[in-house]
This record gives sequence, structure tokens and C-alpha cells, in this order.
Amino acid sequence: MTILSGRNKLRLTDFQKSMFRAGHAHAGVLVILSLIAQLFIDNIQQGASIEWMLRIGFPLAAILVSGGFFASASGRDVNSPNKSIVILYLGALVLAASLIILGVTLINSR
Repeated sequence: MTILSGRNKLRLTDFQKSMFRAGHAHAGVLVILSLIAQLFIDNIQQGASIEWMLRIGFPLAAILVSGGFFASASGRDVNSPNKSIVILYLGALVLAASLIILGVTLINSR
């Protein structure tokens, strides 16, 4: 917060500030989603491997998405995402796959 408020002398571009804010915001939302998903995972009637894949997939997506925001804005005087933005897209893919698998297994468990 001291960096974003300007009290720290570390100079960040507006792009970096917005990416760091987005990384923190997405981390918070996705961690809450991950906790809620854990409750739904308790109700699926599938094998242990699918259950553990989902239990790891949701928190992993939160880490990858927020980490992708942070990594893609790291460096000096960065004004556009670097190649590390791939981490963010990988996290989005993990999240989408986890959501689809959870939805299908919940429907099949009824």
C-alpha cells in the first residue's frame, strides 16, 4: 500500500499500478470462489482423483491468475504486459476447466 499511495520512492508506471491492483483484486475474488467451490466438491459422487483435481484446481487458478498480473507487470518502466502474461491465461484456463468439471460432476451426482 505504501508503494501505491506514493509514500515509497519506488517509481511505478500507471500500467504497473493498475496491474498490481487487478492482481490483488482477482486474488481475493478467486480465493473466495475457491473456498465456496470446496463446499460444492464435498457433494460430488465421483472418484477421489477428480475430487482432488478440483480441490487443487481452484486455488491453483487463483494463484496463477493473480501471479500472471504481477509477473506481466514486473520490471522497470513497463507500459505493456510482457511474455509472462501467459501465466494469467493459463490460470484462466485452469479456472474454466475446474468450473466446467465441477458443474458436470454436480449434475451427474444428483
